[in-house]
Amino acid sequence: MRFTLKADDLAKVLTDNEIQAARSVTGAMREVTDGLKGDLRADVVDAGLGRRLANTWRGKTFPEGGASLDAAAFIWSKAPNLVDVFDRGVTIRSKNGFWLAIPTPAAGATGLTTTGARARITPGGFERRTGMRLRFVYRRGKPSLLVVDNARLSKRGLARPNAGRTRSGAQFTRLTGRSTVVVFILVPQVTLRKRLDVEPIAQRWANRVGPILAQHWR
Repeated sequence: MRFTLKADDLAKVLTDNEIQAARSVTGAMREVTDGLKGDLRADVVDAGLGRRLANTWRGKTFPEGGASLDAAAFIWSKAPNLVDVFDRGVTIRSKNGFWLAIPTPAAGATGLTTTGARARITPGGFERRTGMRLRFVYRRGKPSLLVVDNARLSKRGLARPNAGRTRSGAQFTRLTGRSTVVVFILVPQVTLRKRLDVEPIAQRWANRVGPILAQHWR
Protein backbone atom coordinates (compact mmCIF):
# COMPACT_ATOMS: atom_id res chain seq x y z
CA MET A 1 0.00 0.00 0.00
CA ARG A 2 1.35 3.35 -0.97
CA PHE A 3 0.31 6.92 -0.25
CA THR A 4 1.17 9.92 -2.31
CA LEU A 5 1.16 13.33 -0.61
CA LYS A 6 1.37 16.30 -2.91
CA ALA A 7 2.90 19.62 -1.87
CA ASP A 8 -0.43 21.44 -2.10
CA ASP A 9 -2.09 18.80 0.12
CA LEU A 10 0.65 19.27 2.74
CA ALA A 11 0.22 23.03 2.63
CA LYS A 12 -3.52 22.64 3.25
CA VAL A 13 -2.91 20.38 6.26
CA LEU A 14 -0.41 22.83 7.71
CA THR A 15 -2.76 25.75 7.11
CA ASP A 16 -5.69 23.99 8.78
CA ASN A 17 -3.53 23.09 11.78
CA GLU A 18 -2.25 26.64 12.08
CA ILE A 19 -5.78 28.03 12.00
CA GLN A 20 -6.91 25.62 14.72
CA ALA A 21 -3.83 26.38 16.80
CA ALA A 22 -4.41 30.12 16.45
CA ARG A 23 -8.01 29.73 17.58
CA SER A 24 -6.91 27.70 20.59
CA VAL A 25 -4.27 30.23 21.63
CA THR A 26 -6.64 33.17 21.17
CA GLY A 27 -9.43 31.44 23.09
CA ALA A 28 -7.06 30.69 25.94
CA MET A 29 -5.88 34.30 26.07
CA ARG A 30 -9.47 35.55 26.17
CA GLU A 31 -10.14 33.30 29.16
CA VAL A 32 -7.00 34.58 30.87
CA THR A 33 -7.97 38.20 30.16
CA ASP A 34 -11.44 37.80 31.66
CA GLY A 35 -10.23 35.74 34.60
CA LEU A 36 -7.37 38.03 35.60
CA LYS A 37 -9.51 41.14 35.22
CA GLY A 38 -12.27 39.58 37.31
CA ASP A 39 -9.90 38.55 40.10
CA LEU A 40 -8.25 41.99 40.22
CA ARG A 41 -11.66 43.65 40.47
CA ALA A 42 -12.71 41.24 43.22
CA ASP A 43 -9.49 42.03 45.11
CA VAL A 44 -10.39 45.73 45.17
CA VAL A 45 -13.95 45.07 46.34
CA ASP A 46 -12.82 42.60 49.01
CA ALA A 47 -10.39 45.25 50.30
CA GLY A 48 -13.34 47.58 50.87
CA LEU A 49 -12.25 50.07 48.21
CA GLY A 50 -15.50 50.02 46.27
CA ARG A 51 -16.84 49.13 42.84
CA ARG A 52 -15.75 52.38 41.27
CA LEU A 53 -12.05 51.68 41.75
CA ALA A 54 -12.57 47.99 40.97
CA ASN A 55 -14.08 48.82 37.59
CA THR A 56 -10.98 50.79 36.60
CA TRP A 57 -9.43 47.40 35.81
CA ARG A 58 -9.87 46.80 32.08
CA GLY A 59 -8.79 44.02 29.76
CA LYS A 60 -8.31 43.33 26.06
CA THR A 61 -7.20 40.33 24.07
CA PHE A 62 -5.08 40.96 21.00
CA PRO A 63 -5.87 40.62 18.21
CA GLU A 64 -9.32 42.06 18.96
CA GLY A 65 -10.75 40.37 15.87
CA GLY A 66 -9.82 37.00 14.42
CA ALA A 67 -7.25 34.58 15.81
CA SER A 68 -3.48 34.50 16.08
CA LEU A 69 -0.71 32.25 17.33
CA ASP A 70 0.71 35.40 18.92
CA ALA A 71 -2.47 36.29 20.83
CA ALA A 72 -1.86 38.12 24.10
CA ALA A 73 -3.80 39.29 27.14
CA PHE A 74 -3.49 42.93 28.20
CA ILE A 75 -4.92 44.05 31.55
CA TRP A 76 -4.52 47.54 32.97
CA SER A 77 -6.08 50.01 35.41
CA LYS A 78 -7.42 53.42 34.44
CA ALA A 79 -6.36 54.62 37.91
CA PRO A 80 -2.81 53.20 38.08
CA ASN A 81 -1.49 55.64 40.68
CA LEU A 82 -4.33 54.94 43.11
CA VAL A 83 -4.05 51.18 42.62
CA ASP A 84 -0.29 51.43 43.18
CA VAL A 85 -0.81 53.31 46.45
CA PHE A 86 -2.99 50.55 47.89
CA ASP A 87 -0.88 47.78 46.37
CA ARG A 88 2.35 48.99 48.01
CA GLY A 89 1.12 50.90 51.05
CA VAL A 90 2.60 54.39 51.28
CA THR A 91 3.00 57.37 53.57
CA ILE A 92 1.52 60.56 52.12
CA ARG A 93 2.92 63.90 53.27
CA SER A 94 1.91 67.46 52.49
CA LYS A 95 3.80 68.94 49.53
CA ASN A 96 4.65 72.12 51.44
CA GLY A 97 5.61 70.33 54.64
CA PHE A 98 2.66 71.59 56.71
CA TRP A 99 -0.65 69.75 56.95
CA LEU A 100 -2.83 67.33 55.08
CA ALA A 101 -6.47 68.41 55.34
CA ILE A 102 -8.67 65.34 55.77
CA PRO A 103 -12.33 66.26 55.11
CA THR A 104 -15.04 65.15 57.51
CA PRO A 105 -18.51 64.24 56.18
CA ALA A 106 -19.57 67.82 56.97
CA ALA A 107 -17.22 69.11 54.26
CA GLY A 108 -19.00 67.40 51.38
CA ALA A 109 -17.37 65.73 48.40
CA THR A 110 -16.72 68.72 46.14
CA GLY A 111 -15.82 72.38 46.35
CA LEU A 112 -15.41 75.24 43.88
CA THR A 113 -12.24 76.25 42.08
CA THR A 114 -11.28 79.90 41.58
CA THR A 115 -13.07 79.72 38.21
CA GLY A 116 -16.26 78.36 39.78
CA ALA A 117 -15.86 74.79 38.53
CA ARG A 118 -16.62 71.77 40.70
CA ALA A 119 -13.57 69.92 41.99
CA ARG A 120 -12.48 67.59 44.79
CA ILE A 121 -13.03 69.20 48.16
CA THR A 122 -10.24 71.35 49.63
CA PRO A 123 -10.33 74.00 52.38
CA GLY A 124 -10.33 76.77 49.77
CA GLY A 125 -12.94 75.01 47.69
CA PHE A 126 -15.16 74.59 50.75
CA GLU A 127 -15.00 78.30 51.56
CA ARG A 128 -15.84 79.27 47.98
CA ARG A 129 -18.76 76.84 47.83
CA THR A 130 -20.34 77.76 51.16
CA GLY A 131 -19.20 81.34 51.74
CA MET A 132 -18.13 80.28 55.23
CA ARG A 133 -14.73 81.07 56.72
CA LEU A 134 -12.68 78.25 58.21
CA ARG A 135 -11.00 78.79 61.57
CA PHE A 136 -7.80 77.01 62.63
CA VAL A 137 -7.93 75.22 65.99
CA TYR A 138 -4.59 74.03 67.38
CA ARG A 139 -4.67 71.03 69.72
CA ARG A 140 -1.50 70.00 71.55
CA GLY A 141 -0.77 66.30 71.09
CA LYS A 142 -3.82 65.84 68.86
CA PRO A 143 -4.64 66.58 65.22
CA SER A 144 -5.46 70.25 64.70
CA LEU A 145 -8.76 71.24 63.10
CA LEU A 146 -10.38 73.57 60.62
CA VAL A 147 -13.85 74.50 61.84
CA VAL A 148 -16.68 76.85 60.92
CA ASP A 149 -18.54 78.87 63.53
CA ASN A 150 -22.20 79.84 63.63
CA ALA A 151 -23.00 76.84 61.49
CA ARG A 152 -25.52 74.03 61.35
CA LEU A 153 -25.68 70.60 59.76
CA SER A 154 -28.12 70.02 56.92
CA LYS A 155 -30.26 66.90 56.65
CA ARG A 156 -27.45 65.41 54.56
CA GLY A 157 -24.93 66.14 57.32
CA LEU A 158 -23.22 69.01 55.47
CA ALA A 159 -22.03 72.20 57.15
CA ARG A 160 -24.25 75.17 56.29
CA PRO A 161 -24.42 78.80 57.44
CA ASN A 162 -26.90 79.13 60.28
CA ALA A 163 -28.77 81.85 58.45
CA GLY A 164 -32.16 82.56 56.96
CA ARG A 165 -33.78 85.12 54.71
CA THR A 166 -36.58 87.58 55.28
CA ARG A 167 -39.50 87.92 52.88
CA SER A 168 -37.64 90.72 51.17
CA GLY A 169 -34.67 88.40 50.57
CA ALA A 170 -32.35 89.93 53.16
CA GLN A 171 -30.15 87.43 54.97
CA PHE A 172 -30.11 87.22 58.76
CA THR A 173 -28.28 85.10 61.31
CA ARG A 174 -30.35 82.77 63.46
CA LEU A 175 -29.73 83.00 67.18
CA THR A 176 -30.76 79.40 67.82
CA GLY A 177 -29.16 76.23 66.53
CA ARG A 178 -25.72 77.78 66.21
CA SER A 179 -22.74 75.48 66.61
CA THR A 180 -19.11 75.04 65.66
CA VAL A 181 -18.66 72.27 63.08
CA VAL A 182 -15.43 70.41 62.39
CA VAL A 183 -14.87 70.43 58.62
CA PHE A 184 -11.25 69.28 58.20
CA ILE A 185 -8.84 67.34 60.39
CA LEU A 186 -5.20 68.40 59.94
CA VAL A 187 -2.42 65.82 60.12
CA PRO A 188 1.26 66.00 59.06
CA GLN A 189 1.05 62.71 57.19
CA VAL A 190 -1.18 59.71 56.49
CA THR A 191 0.03 56.13 56.18
CA LEU A 192 -2.06 53.90 53.94
CA ARG A 193 -1.53 50.22 54.60
CA LYS A 194 -1.16 47.69 51.80
CA ARG A 195 -4.61 46.44 50.86
CA LEU A 196 -4.24 44.92 47.39
CA ASP A 197 -2.33 41.90 46.04
CA VAL A 198 -1.89 42.69 42.36
CA GLU A 199 1.36 40.80 41.69
CA PRO A 200 0.37 37.47 43.33
CA ILE A 201 -2.94 37.49 41.44
CA ALA A 202 -1.19 38.19 38.14
CA GLN A 203 1.34 35.43 38.83
CA ARG A 204 -1.40 32.90 39.56
CA TRP A 205 -2.94 33.57 36.17
CA ALA A 206 0.45 33.44 34.46
CA ASN A 207 0.87 29.94 35.92
CA ARG A 208 -2.53 28.93 34.54
CA VAL A 209 -1.78 29.87 30.93
CA GLY A 210 -0.33 26.44 30.06
CA PRO A 211 -3.22 24.37 31.49
CA ILE A 212 -5.82 26.72 29.98
CA LEU A 213 -4.14 26.48 26.58
CA ALA A 214 -4.21 22.68 26.84
CA GLN A 215 -7.96 22.78 27.52
CA HIS A 216 -8.57 24.93 24.45
CA TRP A 217 -6.38 22.79 22.20
CA ARG A 218 -8.48 20.43 20.10
